[in-house]
Formats: sequence, structure tokens, C-alpha cells
Amino acid sequence: MKKVLILSGSPRKGGNSDILCDQFAKGAQEAGNHVEKIRVADKKIGYCHACYYCRDHAGVCAIKDDMAEVLQKMIDADVIVLASPVYFYSIDAQLKAVIDRTVARWLEVKDKEFYYIATCADTERGATLTTLDCFRGYADCVAGAKEKGVIYGTGVYEKGKIEGTSAYNQAYEMGRKV
Repeated sequence: MKKVLILSGSPRKGGNSDILCDQFAKGAQEAGNHVEKIRVADKKIGYCHACYYCRDHAGVCAIKDDMAEVLQKMIDADVIVLASPVYFYSIDAQLKAVIDRTVARWLEVKDKEFYYIATCADTERGATLTTLDCFRGYADCVAGAKEKGVIYGTGVYEKGKIEGTSAYNQAYEMGRKV
């Protein structure tokens, strides 16, 4: 059994990337894993101030919000799923804030399996490349990181349009194979 942490960056509850997170979670749970999904938009997570208070205080951040809890879950997870809608060919601000705030204890986030979920209105997978580069850039900073899969939710804009697509089914199946 693996500990799977899904970080849903979608600001829309029930948005397309959020739905794919639920499908991935369903598959991973059915395969016997412990799964937790965090909707980042539901958490109070401020932006990193680059004050490096954390460096001088054993990884404790100067900002008192929900990030310490999220970061501990990232450290404890075996698998991390990063999911975001494509915003101007990048990840959304909510998930970027989480990634930046891992700086407080970034060396403790190690030996993770990563899965990536990107959704966009564009029908071409190429529209997700910068978003995936952001995810991969973070994983490049995680010692022992392994990319295990990517789900491309292309050609969807309106909330819920992802349901019944190949990406919808792929998210479930990928979750089952964790």
C-alpha cells in the first residue's frame, strides 16, 4: 500500500482537472492505496516571501497558514499527483504557491513517484508543455523523484466536459496502477 497525495490546483471545485483528480483517487483507492486529495484552493496558503526564516528556524516558515500541514503530507507521501488547469501556458497560482513554499523543508521531500494532470481548452497536447515543464522543474529538485505518468485533459473548458473522455478513463486506470 502506498500513500498517495493528490494536490488539485483547480480553483473550480468540480472543474475538469479536479474531476480527473477524483478519478485518479478512485482508481488508486480501489487498488488498495491510502489516498488523500487536497484542493489547494480550499487551503489558506500564502506566497513565499523569500525571507529564509525557515533556513534559520529548522524548516519552520514565518507564514502561519495551512502550508505546514500540506508540506508534512508531501514529505510523508510515496506518490504525489500534481494537477492544474493550464493558465496562460503554465500552472495556476494556487499550485505554484504550494510548490514555492516547499522551500522550507524541500530536502525532506524525496523519493517520490510523480503523476501529472493538466487540462486545457486547447485541443493540442502542446498547449500543456509549459505546465508540464513547471511540474517537472519542481520534480527535478526532489531527490529520487520518478515521473510515472501524465494525463492530458485537452479540448475541455466548461466545467465537467472532461467526463467520459479518454483522459477521464485514463486517470482512473493510471490511479489503479499506482
